[in-house]
Amino acid sequence: MYKKTLLPLLLVAALAGCSAETAEAPKEPVRPVKVVEIAPAATTRELSYSGAVRARSEAPAGFRVGGKIVDRQVDIGDRVIAGDVLARIDATDYELSLASARASLLAAERQVETADFALKRADQLFKQQVAAKAQLEQAQLTHNQAVAARDSARATLSQAENQVGYAVLKADRDGIVTAVHADAGQVVAAGTPVVTVAVDGEKEVSIAVPEGDVFAFSPGKVVEVGLWSNDNLALKGTVREVAGSADSASRTFAVRVSLPSDQRVLLGMTASVKTVADSDQPLFSLPLSALARGPSDRPIVWTVDPAAQTVHERPVTVVDFSEAGVRVSDGLKAGDLVVVAGTQFMTEDLKVKLAQGDAEQAALATGSIVPSSQTR
Repeated sequence: MYKKTLLPLLLVAALAGCSAETAEAPKEPVRPVKVVEIAPAATTRELSYSGAVRARSEAPAGFRVGGKIVDRQVDIGDRVIAGDVLARIDATDYELSLASARASLLAAERQVETADFALKRADQLFKQQVAAKAQLEQAQLTHNQAVAARDSARATLSQAENQVGYAVLKADRDGIVTAVHADAGQVVAAGTPVVTVAVDGEKEVSIAVPEGDVFAFSPGKVVEVGLWSNDNLALKGTVREVAGSADSASRTFAVRVSLPSDQRVLLGMTASVKTVADSDQPLFSLPLSALARGPSDRPIVWTVDPAAQTVHERPVTVVDFSEAGVRVSDGLKAGDLVVVAGTQFMTEDLKVKLAQGDAEQAALATGSIVPSSQTR
């Protein structure tokens, strides 16, 4: 009797256990993803570098003599014309030297007058056969020495006058003050920069280009120039100069791009220089969000198998970054579907669900549906 009652209970318990195990079995997750289709590889690459607008001719101005600055009459941004006073130094010592030079010249001129009188007297006595020829020659030598001393005094006076004039720093050309290096009260040596004046005229953009791209810029090449302050302004610039050697600190080459005359371009503005260079390998463009890191810290992307609806890891080689995203050289081919959102949740062979538009794109890629334009 007990055996007949126990058997049905065991069967019920076994069925209940199977049902529980079936209900608790985890289902494989299906994640929704957003993808893009890889376009055909490009054989050229766009280069873009930022720089600043500057004057073609721009040099620091300094005093030709040393001294203490007593007055600086310009500031950054001031416009100057040729002859305007930029700064002055204390000229007291140079004025004293000038006074001494004038006195020395006056004394030298009196010496010449005395020597000239003695020479004429010696010449008369020699003609009257009263004085020897040696006395005449001595008088002539003294006269020549006095004339040489006078000429030297005149040169010294001119030099002293120049030094007094050099105590005033003047602009030699029209332009705009772009930098100030010294102020009143500072003692400067001869040639020390005091202010920098950008000469009116042609403007240019100065950029720094790494050695890998320097050959894309050659003198005379036309490039596109844009301004950060005005997105609608696009200018055609011309590469004027490429440095013959790299900067010792940054290891980049200085490139200067001449700009056409335009009133909207002001000194100091931030500009971008764009050009196209040939690529020695095919390049595929991707959104930056598609890039991820693999277990070995190598750049990877996740591609979608449209037939199996699974994702797979694909190592890639990053060439450079652009405004549109990132460019890679290998690891992909045209038509691949690459995940661009949620890459941090991806694992190998993970089941995914494409958005409606992406699903139709994947179906077209596998040939499972025909575009509506072909069914008409």
